[in-house]
Amino acid sequence: MKLNELRDNEGARHRRMRVGRGIGSGKGKTGGRGQKGQKSREGVSIAGFEGGQMPLHMRLPKRGFNNIFAKDYAEVNLGAIQKAVDAGKLTAGSDVDHAALKAAGLARGGKDGVRLLAKGELKAKLNFTVAGASASARAAVEKAGGAVSVIEVVPAAEKAKAKKGTALAAKAAKKG
Repeated sequence: MKLNELRDNEGARHRRMRVGRGIGSGKGKTGGRGQKGQKSREGVSIAGFEGGQMPLHMRLPKRGFNNIFAKDYAEVNLGAIQKAVDAGKLTAGSDVDHAALKAAGLARGGKDGVRLLAKGELKAKLNFTVAGASASARAAVEKAGGAVSVIEVVPAAEKAKAKKGTALAAKAAKKG
């Protein structure tokens, strides 16, 4: 056996059937679609149609909901922060906020800020300024000699709205 003699096993690769390519091909004329009707045409969209009966996806009850008021936090575990400190991405004894975690590649997304979670172990002394922290995460940070301060993060959209509102109020006060 030589490298240039390597082949797939017989039948391992199967060529696709080219339909509608003449009677001799075995799949000519109607191309395996039968004769006439909606399903022999192109662009059929009757998946889930049950002949006028109420379809299954409409008979089953809806469940759950999507809370439009839910906060979007970037959740960061203490173990991941310790790994970043060990790798030199964060320095021990420093202040850590959303920007620092983002720069270290730990906080992705989170338009409402960062939330600390206690998975893993933290040995480095760090001072955190975050939007939220679990009780066990807070205890673990304080045990390591650090501190956690929780701040209210105002998203950029709300800042713009507030700025616009104060500008309108100032304009009204100027007129009056």
